Amino acid sequence: MKGTLEDHARSLLTLIGGNNNIISMGHCLTRLRLVLHDEKLINIPQLEKCELVKGCFNANGQFQIIIGPGLVDKVYEELSRQRGNNPTPVQAAPVKRGNILQQLIKNLADIFIPVLPAIVASGLLLGLNNILVNPGLFFDDPLIKHYPSWQGVSGIISLIANTSFLFLPALIGWSAVKKFGGNPVLGIVLGLLLIHPDLMSAQQFSKTPDQVQYWSIMGFALKKVAYQGQVITVLLCAWLLARTERLLARIVPDMIQVIVVAPVTLLVTGFAAFLVIGPLTMLLGNGMTNSILWLFEVAPGLAGGVFAFILSPLVVTGMHHLFLGVNLQMIGTLGYTTLWPIQVMASLAQGMGAMTIFFLVRNKKMQGVAAIAAVSAWLGVTEPAIFGVNLRYRFPFIAAMCGAGIAGSIVASYQVKAPSIGISGLPGFLSVSTEYWMLYFIAMGTSVFFTGLFTLLLSRTRWFRQALSPEEAG
Repeated sequence: MKGTLEDHARSLLTLIGGNNNIISMGHCLTRLRLVLHDEKLINIPQLEKCELVKGCFNANGQFQIIIGPGLVDKVYEELSRQRGNNPTPVQAAPVKRGNILQQLIKNLADIFIPVLPAIVASGLLLGLNNILVNPGLFFDDPLIKHYPSWQGVSGIISLIANTSFLFLPALIGWSAVKKFGGNPVLGIVLGLLLIHPDLMSAQQFSKTPDQVQYWSIMGFALKKVAYQGQVITVLLCAWLLARTERLLARIVPDMIQVIVVAPVTLLVTGFAAFLVIGPLTMLLGNGMTNSILWLFEVAPGLAGGVFAFILSPLVVTGMHHLFLGVNLQMIGTLGYTTLWPIQVMASLAQGMGAMTIFFLVRNKKMQGVAAIAAVSAWLGVTEPAIFGVNLRYRFPFIAAMCGAGIAGSIVASYQVKAPSIGISGLPGFLSVSTEYWMLYFIAMGTSVFFTGLFTLLLSRTRWFRQALSPEEAG
């Protein structure tokens, strides 16, 4: 990397219109996320030529600059230092643009992204443990049967891996209440309340509903049922908790807020959770899960193919964040998800699209961007490949959609199940049940092969030939 990090950050700051043009600034895994006063002040042509920049785009009222995993943290810190202040996190900045759906998607993204590292880590550890405990991989019996000394290791890995999923309502409660403007500690309490050990688990309730116990309160019978894996329940309860807490904070005198606000907030939210929100959202969540299962049972190949085909455009719009909640809902209800194995196909395809561009162009910088973006996508982070390469040329993006669609159809036709979610891309097989591994590897190869083939074919067509400029083609 030519030049110091300080030089690169100073250049970025100049090209986005200077410090005074920034309202707020933040970052995610790969991108700087900026809310600006005037986006017309951005020098986009020069910005895209910067060595650190893999691409840039506008989404949901934010101007986002793709830097890459790891490096984006350092760039953000240096920019913050050069600004000479503590910039407001981009999530906290008001975004006036966008319709209701865009606002919903943004809110869901802001809620799920902070808890994603815990979910991904748990998914990878569960996949690792599956190698130890599932039969038929190396021997007819599980690996730990042949190496008993590994049983303790397997037990600890399983304990660590299941913790995030077991206490998922607490994680979501913390993040959601923080997003909605309430006390995040109360969000943790809310999440733990919904999975209290005195309550019948959701899995047990689904098997033996006649054994459930009740609270009798003023003529109402409230079921003592926990809400493990019920994402919608936690989100609505978190919203109610934050609104109730903020209302009480305004009307309760400062002298007694400590002894009034938190207890009353938890009481109101707790009663509402078990009386109204929980039962209704459980029906809604189960209905959503059953609808997806019905669709994949009636026409699995078509459903899987269409889902994989449209997933990359959903990433562009940010709507893919909706499916994180759907996956978690399915895992909580069924113990597995059929959508996550399909999503992996799209990551592989976008990576292959970028890698094919590496061989098609002669421009050294573009080759470097394409190679890094491809590796990033194959490791589960697709934004550099999508925004930095494939959308720029259009035809590799379309080719990746088609390649992913074919592979997704294969995965869905054989009803491949994943008991957890983890990192997408090449490590994605670790989240899949081991009995489907051979088929899954074939599907992964299919996604890569057809994407590469379609990219080469489309690059030769008259519609897309001009996408490769003379400068980039050499």
